[in-house]
Amino acid sequence: MQNILIVGTGALGTLFAARLAAAGANVTLLGTWKNALETLNTDGVGIIWADGTRAQYPVRATDDPSACGQVDLALVLVKAWQTERAARQLEKCLDLNGLAVTLQNGLGNREILAARLGAWRVALGVTTSGATLLGPGLARVGGEGLISLEAHTRSSEVGGLLRGAGFQVELVPDANTFVWSKLVVNAAINPLTALLRIPNGVLLERPAARLLMAALARETADVASALAVRLPFDDPVALVESVARSTATNRSSMFQDVERGASTEIDAICGAVVRAGEACGVPTPVNWSMWQLMNALPAS
Repeated sequence: MQNILIVGTGALGTLFAARLAAAGANVTLLGTWKNALETLNTDGVGIIWADGTRAQYPVRATDDPSACGQVDLALVLVKAWQTERAARQLEKCLDLNGLAVTLQNGLGNREILAARLGAWRVALGVTTSGATLLGPGLARVGGEGLISLEAHTRSSEVGGLLRGAGFQVELVPDANTFVWSKLVVNAAINPLTALLRIPNGVLLERPAARLLMAALARETADVASALAVRLPFDDPVALVESVARSTATNRSSMFQDVERGASTEIDAICGAVVRAGEACGVPTPVNWSMWQLMNALPAS
């Protein structure tokens, strides 16, 4: 039985834990949310599948890295602002030959992990899988997405494990392309849905919101182009409108964070676009505005 550590007990951490446990893996979750840890240890991880059925699977959960043993494979699924803490935790439990795979939003996560763990023990991935956190240890499956994993000596092994849990996986030579592709989508959709408190699809119904979404997408794509990142699409506006349409009823992860008064990933999304734009001379005024507006929201 494969032993897997999932760092994070939020929506995606819960989704991945449920799918891997359902496939027979021995799953441990490492987190800090007390209610989730208690629920996971008592009731297991809960998932509501796309057809509406609910299932529970046994897992272990802890807030103590030393209780995780020597971990061979860790999936990092915390929010971007929690990555430094996750890196410190993994220093204590990731085996010298172990691998941490980041499947997080935003820029800079791999670099933060690699600074503490070593570049050879970190692999970059991107997922467009969606989930909604309904409560401690319980998530509802969102749209089926794709996991893109960068080339690594263990990519085939990790990819096979995730495919066995029902995920769609592709191995790519440069995951950075897909990180920026997802950043275009996240920068264009997430802050607007969070500020306006609306599901993704409503952005297409409000002309002013649609214009802002398009401007955010273009700015982010322009920065990527200036950095010589080859994006896998020609029209960033068509891309984000397609995503908003196909996920019309979804509440973005940033909207979910704002709803429950949690910190958001705005610094690693719009803030990261602004910083990258400043470094390469590309103006990003709309991303800057979203960054500041999100940070102006009252703290919980």
